[in-house]
Amino acid sequence: MDRSVLLTPAEVETAQARMRALRDGLAGVIFGQEALLDLVTVGLVARGHLLLEGLPGLGKTELVKALAALLGLDHRRVQFTPDLLPGDIVGSAILQEDADGRGRRLEFRPGPVFTNLLLADEINRATPKTQSALLEAMQERRVTAAGETRPLPDPFFVLATQNPIELEGTYPLPEAQLDRFLFKIDVGGVGPEVLERIVSARSAGRSPEPDRALDAEELNALFAAADRVHLPAAVLAYLSRVVAATHPSDPRAPEPVRTHVRFGASPRAALGIASSARAAALLAGKPNVGFDEVRQVAPAVLGHRILPDYAARLDGWDGPRLAAAALDHVPEVDGGRS
Repeated sequence: MDRSVLLTPAEVETAQARMRALRDGLAGVIFGQEALLDLVTVGLVARGHLLLEGLPGLGKTELVKALAALLGLDHRRVQFTPDLLPGDIVGSAILQEDADGRGRRLEFRPGPVFTNLLLADEINRATPKTQSALLEAMQERRVTAAGETRPLPDPFFVLATQNPIELEGTYPLPEAQLDRFLFKIDVGGVGPEVLERIVSARSAGRSPEPDRALDAEELNALFAAADRVHLPAAVLAYLSRVVAATHPSDPRAPEPVRTHVRFGASPRAALGIASSARAAALLAGKPNVGFDEVRQVAPAVLGHRILPDYAARLDGWDGPRLAAAALDHVPEVDGGRS
């Protein structure tokens, strides 16, 4: 995509309307979670994988199912459990009899990963060996199995849900896999007014089935439009400084980062902020990325990519709080080392 060709006002208006249609469709299923729905919409248009964390019963799975219905994409759901094996996700070779009955051959049976939208439900209840089965799929959008590499459908998204690691029966995701998720979004509870609305709208306990909001052509047009959103040099320099400030060795890093961080965010974080900030600008009806869009998406991009040291938790510091410290500390305009 040639990013030098700027979006026209009409193209921005069309893209914004399509993103709002998707977001409004999600809002008809998930009540009282406006910031969450903004991030999910932005993450999808940025073509990123999303990790939703929260206690059971907060609507994480319903959100993913609604997204698949709104986009009309092929989708599969895998319930991650301790006995799940890698072959249950990517597929496996099965020994089959030839049609003439004179011999046998290995035939590959694709697993549920061969879909447009994979719901990895409670992903941290599976063992690390099974979790790692998604590493190649999430990064390369292909799978190597039975000695052959096979491409996955386009588009391909992993939307995973996980329970807080403090709950029984969970295995923490390895850093390499966390880094492949564009956003990690915390799904919190809602107030009494929203609870009243949920109970009134769902007397039988079932969520409504949303109508399709976008077709494949419109979704691809959204991807192309997001690629053409202009990222000014000053904003690019700002987001680069923010990511660098998550590393304790960086001279601009705030004191909590220098004290409590073992490893800062990867270069993939800078790429993720850039792509998601472009999508956030489209949702706001803007042809250019501003500092506001960087601040909007950066916490969800950085929080799960920062590895605190062992003493950080004792002092009340975790990845999201350290990301916020870096974001607050770095000025929009670089006036030298601070």
